[in-house]
Amino acid sequence: MRVVVALGGNALLRRGEPQTSEAQRANVRAAARALAPLATDNELVISHGNGPQVGLLALQAAAYAEAEPFPLDVLGAQTEGMIGYLIEQELGNLLPFEQPFATLLTMVEVDPADPAFQNPTKPIGPVYDRAAAAALEAEHGWAFAPDSDGVRRVVPSPAPKRIFELRPIRWLLEHGTIVICAGGGGIPTAYRPDGTLGGVEVVVDKDSASALLARELAADLLILATDIDAVYDGWGTAHAHPIARATPAQLRARGFAAGSMGPKVEAACAFVELTGKRAVIGALGALPAMAAGVAGTQVVAEA
Repeated sequence: MRVVVALGGNALLRRGEPQTSEAQRANVRAAARALAPLATDNELVISHGNGPQVGLLALQAAAYAEAEPFPLDVLGAQTEGMIGYLIEQELGNLLPFEQPFATLLTMVEVDPADPAFQNPTKPIGPVYDRAAAAALEAEHGWAFAPDSDGVRRVVPSPAPKRIFELRPIRWLLEHGTIVICAGGGGIPTAYRPDGTLGGVEVVVDKDSASALLARELAADLLILATDIDAVYDGWGTAHAHPIARATPAQLRARGFAAGSMGPKVEAACAFVELTGKRAVIGALGALPAMAAGVAGTQVVAEA
């Protein structure tokens, strides 16, 4: 079975943790323990979030006053290499030495006319208090939105149109390689009026890009792993309960906020609707059970 697993940001850095290499490695090590059983009998593709990492790199780059800050596409490429290295090493420590890995820098095309460019919503980087955010906004022109008890920087998040590295990804899978790609939604690129390809100052939603990746690879299963055991009906209320199994129509009828489960639900629904196959949303630690169909929210074509 060909499986695409999209690791949420919790796989790399949990809310409130220091943004250190040690903290990220510890979380990747835990993710590797959950991924290892899937790698034994399946063709495995791994994507991942990078919001905290790309935001931290942007902040570090902005502190170097002698040069313009690095653009988000370049920072996205840096995080793909860094996080892919950690996943390869920690997962490789659990699997046979002969198991090949490959981390691919993955360019993803977006449409410059996408309305998302006029409405930044994708949070990146750490949570700031309002005073610190106001200073950064004045200095760099960054946009911020409420998050928890503070604010986070937000950037545009246009829809992914194309993944450029599909051919090498397919070739690697056919030769038994575990592929880590489309990290952080991929490196955002767009065609300029003169026909050349260049980077753009956005972050593509990781779940949307993972769903596109799974469709284009003819994956049998898409797993969107997060820090919650399932999608909940009535989340935050006394009557909240997990949804064990649902069709795309049933999930969409409930409505989920863009700032919570909305992107994951939409990505799972789109994959199932366009392929007739299965998607799952649930906790990282339950990956084998989710793949077996007995954990998480199973999104299926028919009730």
